Amino acid sequence: MVLFLFFSMQETIERYLKHTKDTRNKQQPTEQNMQHLKHEAANMVKKIELLEVSKRKLLGEGLASCTLEELQQIERQLEKSVSNIRARKNQVFNEQIAQLKEKGKVLEAENTRLEEKCGMENWQGSKEQPENLTNDDGASTSDVETELFIGPPPERRARRLAIPPQN
Repeated sequence: MVLFLFFSMQETIERYLKHTKDTRNKQQPTEQNMQHLKHEAANMVKKIELLEVSKRKLLGEGLASCTLEELQQIERQLEKSVSNIRARKNQVFNEQIAQLKEKGKVLEAENTRLEEKCGMENWQGSKEQPENLTNDDGASTSDVETELFIGPPPERRARRLAIPPQN
């Protein structure tokens, strides 16, 4: 219904443009031309009103006067629109997924390149880092203590044992 009105309106506009071109050539509109233009303008007003009513119905407004057949037609139009929207949404999702996969590949390649640059090839594929890192002198270094103790740290425990209790 909406497409029919759109194409009909398009034809009316084309006729109007053709008519105005002819009128410009004659340079003096006749009474017949004026009547024709008034008639075309009235038709356009009616078509605009029909389009506005159709738009309101598609938005769910003014449905009280609709017959069951009209309601079913509106429902079919809306279902077709939703189907088109979902298809486009899925297409956009698929395009974004493809872009993200490509970006992931680029980041993996960059990560591999950086690992090789830093000389950490042996870490690749391993979740754990090496237990002992060495500095330039070959001495083992570790800034983090990973053992779990319950109670005071060993230094405090040693001090407690060395100091005799006072009475």
